[in-house]
Amino acid sequence: MKLDKEEKEILKSYESGEWKSVKKLDFIKKKHMEYARAMLRKDKRLNIRISLRDLEGVQRIAVEEGIPYQTLVSSVIHKYVAGY
Repeated sequence: MKLDKEEKEILKSYESGEWKSVKKLDFIKKKHMEYARAMLRKDKRLNIRISLRDLEGVQRIAVEEGIPYQTLVSSVIHKYVAGY
């Protein structure tokens, strides 16, 4: 099997014992599923005016994260409201 550079790094990390089991995995999975459902439930619209500089910054970060910029903005608002 041929592995690319990133896959080789992951395998090396695993084989050297750097990976640890997650405690309370079921609880953590349930918590993150609830977060995902809340993020996907879009039942209200919000229109805001922001500077072009800020919008371009948000769009750049969203591209780096591989998500739509509206999703990034929604996530930031959700994390702020939830106290993260």
